[in-house]
Amino acid sequence: MSIEIDVLNGNTSWPVAEPLFNMVWSPEYMANMPWRHVKWAHADLRVLVEAPDEGLVCHVGLYFREVSWNGRKLHIGGVGGVMTHPDHRRRGYASIALDAAIRTMRDREDVQFVLLFCEPHNVAFYQSRGWHPFEGEVWAEQPEGRIRFEAMAPFIFHIKRSPRQGVLDLCGLPW
Repeated sequence: MSIEIDVLNGNTSWPVAEPLFNMVWSPEYMANMPWRHVKWAHADLRVLVEAPDEGLVCHVGLYFREVSWNGRKLHIGGVGGVMTHPDHRRRGYASIALDAAIRTMRDREDVQFVLLFCEPHNVAFYQSRGWHPFEGEVWAEQPEGRIRFEAMAPFIFHIKRSPRQGVLDLCGLPW
């Protein structure tokens, strides 16, 4: 398998990622999602996986944020917008992109752990890759104000710590 993996600035790489988002999360697909009304943060960085003669086949958004966990401020990483082109699934692209995302997070000295939000059908995928459920409360900002975020299940990946409970305030939009 010959592929190219890039980790690029989130804003400047959006034009490359946008067609994949529009195809994977089409208006028809989104109409049935319980999280269709959530306002999401924009990625700080993007892992983009391209296959020869196929273009972009996989995307992972990376986020960096100072959050509050049980009243303590700390820096975490976030993973969101994980998607693979439907014609290229089950080839390991998402695993490769997640590995690149985790390596990028580990390279930053301030990242304590990584957080992602997971739909039920993806739980086994993430758990098999070392992610663990966060069983506490997660709070986030939305246009209507601060809310308890329950649209999807939170999962943690250990970098320097692995909180599994407590109150986690994202201090901004979810990802």
